[in-house]
Amino acid sequence: MLERNAKYLGRYLKRSSFMLVLLVFLPFSSVAKMPEGATAVTGFSLERYLGTWYEIARLDHRFERGLTQVTATYSMRDDGGVRVLNRGYKEKKSKWSDAEGKAYFVEGSDIGRLKVSFFWPFYGAYNIIALEPENYSYALVIGNSTKYMWILAREPVLEPKVLEILLTKARKLGFNTDELIYPQRTGTAN
Repeated sequence: MLERNAKYLGRYLKRSSFMLVLLVFLPFSSVAKMPEGATAVTGFSLERYLGTWYEIARLDHRFERGLTQVTATYSMRDDGGVRVLNRGYKEKKSKWSDAEGKAYFVEGSDIGRLKVSFFWPFYGAYNIIALEPENYSYALVIGNSTKYMWILAREPVLEPKVLEILLTKARKLGFNTDELIYPQRTGTAN
């Protein structure tokens, strides 16, 4: 009996150790990835990027499913990181939903690559691969694979010509732009 319990304990500890390694290292390993051919913007200025952005388009994923009128507001944290406040309207429930997270640079602060977390210790990749250089008026942001993509702008609408440029760039990197969701921006006051 003692021998059998020791055997099960050994398996449990191996499994637990493996899970601990996954919990600690998996979030960071996925943050370092970027879809093949994608490069983050350089000459990035966090100060200029801070503030509110409107979600123009996104690929569907569970943590934003059903949300419209989505915004992301970035501000500085006391620890030097970035406070991330995502806000969207849940049409089916007729209520606003907020999610607060934090982000930190993956490389230098002049490279548009951050890791973002809404559920510590898990981080996701936040790679800015296109950014209007003068006024930071629009951005194309991707995750660590072609499953995660957002088009953001400082205004709730984006000029069709600019949108097409961003969509073309995304398509060339393998993103399925036919599946993009364009959140509605009418009918509900903040």
